[in-house]
Amino acid sequence: MDFASLAAQLNTEVILPELIVTATLLLVVVGDLIVGRAASSKWTPYVSIVGLLAAVGSLYFLWDAPNPISFLGSFNGDNLSIVFRGIIALSAAVTILMSIRYVEQSGTSLAEYLTILLTATIGGMFLSGADELVMIFVSLETLSISSYLLTGYTKRDPRSNEAALKYLLIGASSSAIFLYGLSLLYGLSGGQTNLNDIAASIITAGLGQSIAVVIALVFAIAGIAFKIAAVPFHQWTPDVYEGSPTPVVAFLSVGSKAAGFALATRLLVTAFPYLTEQWHFVLTALAILSMILGNVVALAQTSMKRLLAYSSIGQAGFVMIGLVIGTDAGYSSMIFYLLVYLFMNLGAFTGVILFSLRTGTDQISEYSGLYQKDPLLTLGLSICLLSLWGIPPLAGFFGKLYLFWAGWQAGAYGLVLLGLITSVISIYYYIRVVKMMVVKEPQEMSDAVLNYPEIRWNLPGMRPLQVGLILSLIATSITGILSNPLFTLSNESVTKTPMLQATVEAKKPVAIQGFADENPRVMAKL
Repeated sequence: MDFASLAAQLNTEVILPELIVTATLLLVVVGDLIVGRAASSKWTPYVSIVGLLAAVGSLYFLWDAPNPISFLGSFNGDNLSIVFRGIIALSAAVTILMSIRYVEQSGTSLAEYLTILLTATIGGMFLSGADELVMIFVSLETLSISSYLLTGYTKRDPRSNEAALKYLLIGASSSAIFLYGLSLLYGLSGGQTNLNDIAASIITAGLGQSIAVVIALVFAIAGIAFKIAAVPFHQWTPDVYEGSPTPVVAFLSVGSKAAGFALATRLLVTAFPYLTEQWHFVLTALAILSMILGNVVALAQTSMKRLLAYSSIGQAGFVMIGLVIGTDAGYSSMIFYLLVYLFMNLGAFTGVILFSLRTGTDQISEYSGLYQKDPLLTLGLSICLLSLWGIPPLAGFFGKLYLFWAGWQAGAYGLVLLGLITSVISIYYYIRVVKMMVVKEPQEMSDAVLNYPEIRWNLPGMRPLQVGLILSLIATSITGILSNPLFTLSNESVTKTPMLQATVEAKKPVAIQGFADENPRVMAKL
């Protein structure tokens, strides 16, 4: 094979965003080595953010690429992967904004933290388009190992060490189970590693309904369910969320979860088309358990980070509705929900970080009377929590509306009704926090709020936190009202992805378009 044909098959233009993030990572590492820790902390986070935003911008030029296959079929840069890669890169950029002050206050190296975070971002972005078993596992482990390191990054904190150890042990077991499922696929397909070739070989051999393939499916779903924190593979989530550095938790709740859903969509749709009913059934069970347990157990939480952990579990159940129904409507509504979830969840964690930096606690009871001392934080955190609940006209309302609309169109009435019921349950624990901050009388202020320090944004790293909070607040408010661009993006990422179009079970109108047809007045206002 000559160099020209090899270069054509590698098609490295498809991974331009990942190359930009890799170059940014190298710049941060080398710059820190040259100028030293104190000097590098003043510019490395902003270089990292610029690099991530440049990677997101480069995705625009890859939309509808005529040849999205890269690395001899190992990576597929189709429109679906572009959206997921954008979500992961944006979540990392916002995470860096909220990390600067937190990491510096912990006394650890900011450049090393950024290096690990960018490595996790690269792993998640590659995982979003991985179309081959080796690429899938290497990308997954790049994301996972970086996440373990980030979880235990504040090594002087015993809770962080405990969280990292739990995450590592459970994650290693999950990876082993997932790898065993992949090895079964490799063997049953006669040594194929490409997902399309695996499906074709198994069907040709008449093994589509064999017990070995079913076992491979179960093991693969177990590994995916761990990554998206779906019940009953959620055991790590509350403890890891509570003990880990809060910016790390924010990234895990959005970036890592998005990568998990990208993997689930590509692997299940492409490698298991002959077991569609089976994996739909398993994911339905996981969605039901996640919605019930996540929203019910959140009612009893006293820590904001644990509350958001169980909220994240419940949100994973909602998102799985779109994956379960397996239609254009389902996939597009799933992507739209992940897009708006990016803003509202990271905004909530930004508020938690600001409060903990100023008070040293994350107990819900300590938020009592906060609006009298910090109106901006109260407003931002309240809007993001209400959006997570799904109150109109915020982004979370439209996200759930289109998920439930897609489920109803597909006939998944039970899932939709359960989603509505658990959404009603979630009202209590979200409103409880808002009530603590807003409704309490001056004499009922908590000790933490009574001793609330003077608000100063000129401290190192505080201005980026303020910017992150305001951006999340604006995005959560506006994307609900002016959401047509995100609707279009979600729809086109599905309708222009051949992988999904070849496997959609029922050719039904996209959820958003169906809603627009039946509610023209509402859409006209939007």
